[in-house]
Amino acid sequence: MVSKRLTEIPASGTIAISNLVSQMKAEGIDIVSFSMGEPDFTTPANVIDACCDSLREGFTHYTPSTGIPELRKAVADQTRNVNGVPCQASNVLITPCKQAIFLTALAYIDPGDEVLLPDPCWVSYEACIRLAGGVPVYVPTFFEDGFVIDPAKIEAAITPRTKMLILNTPSNPTGCVIPSDILKQIAGICMEHGIKVLSDEIYESIVYEGRHTSIASFPGMFDNTIIVSGLSKSHAMTGWRLGWAVAPEDDIKAINKLQSHSISCAVSFVQKASVEAICGRQDAKDDMVKEFRRRRDLALDLISEIPQLECNVPNGAFYLVPRYSMDVPSAKLAETLLTDAHVAVTPGSAFGPGGEGFFRISYAASEEQIREGISRIKNCLSQF
Repeated sequence: MVSKRLTEIPASGTIAISNLVSQMKAEGIDIVSFSMGEPDFTTPANVIDACCDSLREGFTHYTPSTGIPELRKAVADQTRNVNGVPCQASNVLITPCKQAIFLTALAYIDPGDEVLLPDPCWVSYEACIRLAGGVPVYVPTFFEDGFVIDPAKIEAAITPRTKMLILNTPSNPTGCVIPSDILKQIAGICMEHGIKVLSDEIYESIVYEGRHTSIASFPGMFDNTIIVSGLSKSHAMTGWRLGWAVAPEDDIKAINKLQSHSISCAVSFVQKASVEAICGRQDAKDDMVKEFRRRRDLALDLISEIPQLECNVPNGAFYLVPRYSMDVPSAKLAETLLTDAHVAVTPGSAFGPGGEGFFRISYAASEEQIREGISRIKNCLSQF
């Protein structure tokens, strides 16, 4: 009795693997998990304290559907001062980041509209597009180019039905950070063709070389962009479910119309804590990024010792996508690593057609787990 549109959407590949890992661990199996996209750190203490204070003060009721004013201002100030995006508090909607992407798809995509996606890309973009009745159009990126999308390939993929382009920089799964000059070219193409950009910047704080650039920072581009971001990755707050959309006021009103009829508003006391996360001390966040960089370098060194694998050096996020040389589908390889080596990775095919021949490792894990897990992968692959 479920809807036809739902039957056409596969379950999330990353969540499915996570559930299986949890089940195997509950059965007493020693699993090294590289499958989940969340920091393994605890939310900073000052943020937790701010949340507890707001609970004790009775801040447990509805807020304005767009979010509490002080958080909207904090997000706008950060987005303007750090990323150079010309926004104010009225340009901000407080909502879980994944919710912001889903609501944007529903607000702007009509049946038959085409949405351009870098390939490979995060697993849920396609589902959001299809649930809105749209058609995902994958624009290939390549290992040899560090998975940086080619503006010429974006332009070549545009048709009269193209409505939107989704960008994610730094990227899940590749860790690719799109250079500023490339983003500028893409901005020009989108403005010329009247294509709206959904810019997923959830990993904006986790950049190791250079700096993050928002496509909305280029002259005139903010009017054509919806930014989504949040605190899940930067402050280890995945379970808090708090993020935002930053966009022109008319876009915020449109997206908020859906929010007001769905979740009504983001969690009240989490919003209070998020003001502290943005405006309070940042030492824990900075330390976390330094540790991720150390782990990235460790994992790359260990992978370089495996003859069957080769890997780019990603400049952001906390993922590696090794390319493997064996003639086996990525889903089958991931299954073998889990059942034979007790290491959980995500098959590249979960991230789009261009992910085949790769698998994703999340190095949001301890040094001990990274060493043990990659050692198990090395031993397992030596059997092929």
